[in-house]
Amino acid sequence: MPKQTVVVNATPCISLALIGHFELLQRLYETIIIPPAVQREVLVGGAQYIGVTELKQASWVKTVPLQNPRQADLLVDLDRGEAEVIILAQEHQADVVIIDERLGRRYAKRVGLAVTGTLGVLLKAKSEGHIPLVAPLVQKLVQGGIHLSSAVVDRTIQMAGE
Repeated sequence: MPKQTVVVNATPCISLALIGHFELLQRLYETIIIPPAVQREVLVGGAQYIGVTELKQASWVKTVPLQNPRQADLLVDLDRGEAEVIILAQEHQADVVIIDERLGRRYAKRVGLAVTGTLGVLLKAKSEGHIPLVAPLVQKLVQGGIHLSSAVVDRTIQMAGE
C-alpha cells in the first residue's frame, strides 16, 4: 500500500510519544502535517511535557497554516486543534486524519474524511511489522493516563489477533 498524507491531532502525537513510538508516524505515512493549533497544544507545556521533545525533533512533521483559518471557526463544537485538523485535511486533500476524540472523529467522517486514531496507528504498525505486539502498548497508554474504555481495549487487542 502506498504511503499516505495524514493530518494529526494533538492527542495521538502525545499518546505515541507517551509509549515511545512517535516515530511510527514517519514509518507509516509519507507526509505528516499538523495545523498551528495542534503544534501549540503539544508545545504549550514546555520541555517536561510528553510529546514536546519528540515534536521539536521531528523535522518530518510539518506545521502547515490553514489557507482559510476562519473555516475552523465554524466548527464551534470542537476544540481549536480538532477544527484545524479537519479543515487542514480538507484543504490538502489528506488521505487520513488521525484524531482520537469521538466528536472530532464524527465531524471528520461527516465531511468525508478517512479517520483513524492512536489505536489504529498501532494496529497498522503491527500489520506492517513495525511493532510485534499491540496489547502491551495499549496497556502503557492506559497506565499513562489515556482514557480508553475496556470495550475499546478489548476490541483493539482482538483486532490485533492477540
